[in-house]
Amino acid sequence: MAQGSGRSLAARLRAAALALPGAWEDSPWDGDTVAKVGDKIFVFLGDDSIGVKSARSRTEADEWLLRYPDDASVMAYIGRHGWNTLRTTGAIDPDELLEAIETSYEIVVSGLPRGKRPGTVG
Repeated sequence: MAQGSGRSLAARLRAAALALPGAWEDSPWDGDTVAKVGDKIFVFLGDDSIGVKSARSRTEADEWLLRYPDDASVMAYIGRHGWNTLRTTGAIDPDELLEAIETSYEIVVSGLPRGKRPGTVG
């Protein structure tokens, strides 16, 4: 990846996450920026990485670790629930990162009560 392109990718990923229906930005902890849908986080947005719910189970989420051993890791504290950290400055293609954000969003939305899902009337 070219020098300086990491920031533009981080901005692109942030914009894509926040463009999803019902998405909004929050900073629940000092120094952490996340995108939420309803009251649930679906992506942790960093300059050099994103944190996403990669799958409904840890076993399925481990596919990322197998494919990208240098650029994917189990997230601290919540990794057992299928969350991974994906480096945005390594070998993972930007389109795959965008897809990972969309997958995380879909998994989180599906877990929301029906009345709290975007596009539904509570």
